[in-house]
Amino acid sequence: MTKYDDIIKEHRKILKAHDYDEIPTDDWWEPHQGKGVPPPPLEKPFSKDAILVELVSPGDLTSGDLPLREVIGKRRSRRKFIGNSLTLEELSFLLWSTQGVRAVDKSLVWTLRTVPSGGARHPFETYLIVNRVEGVKAGLYRYLPIEHKLLLIRKTDSKIQEHVTEICHGQEFCGKSAVFFVWAVIPYRSEWRYSIRAYKDIAMEAGHVCQNLYLACESIGAGTCAIASYNQKGVDKLIGVDGENEFAIYVAPVGKVGNDAES
Repeated sequence: MTKYDDIIKEHRKILKAHDYDEIPTDDWWEPHQGKGVPPPPLEKPFSKDAILVELVSPGDLTSGDLPLREVIGKRRSRRKFIGNSLTLEELSFLLWSTQGVRAVDKSLVWTLRTVPSGGARHPFETYLIVNRVEGVKAGLYRYLPIEHKLLLIRKTDSKIQEHVTEICHGQEFCGKSAVFFVWAVIPYRSEWRYSIRAYKDIAMEAGHVCQNLYLACESIGAGTCAIASYNQKGVDKLIGVDGENEFAIYVAPVGKVGNDAES
């Protein structure tokens, strides 16, 4: 175990032993930042031998040029996708829109991104089941926001679509999506600064991220639908997280839509 594993384990033990609805008079709840504990990593580490997919640089993106007023007016939850693939640039745009990094603190304490986050802590990791993206092999990936690259976790086959449908309680459009977004949260990134008060921030921030996905999708002729009805253990297992120190918090299938797409 790393030193962060030990710190997080002890922190969770303390949090579970107290009533969240009462403000304590002692200092047990004081954030670790105030106690001089080093901040957790800004993103999960990865092996130097990992297979990475280069994305289109934010500065080179041309997708998503519709006026904001038009995009907001079109925003819908889309549950019918046509079989077209996303382009690599479109996927790059969606990832940048939802977790793109604009600046990194020299001390590696915070990042500024395309979505707001309390204390600039950004506790989320983005996982993707890629089914149909031009130039990208089908598989489970994790987005590396600082590097703006995709990390291949494992390859998948056509059975993954049935599995995604199953863990989303039979919602077939989830499995048929071109890309299935899963956001997982690492609570300690926010707890380090805000202790028990972090959970309100985390819940709100998940909404910020998904709304950006909605708007970005509409601007490229794609659609999405935020999904809360999924099997928690099933999604955690799908993306390979432990369900406690990191767990899925929101999922959203994305696909290209036609003129007759229902919403």
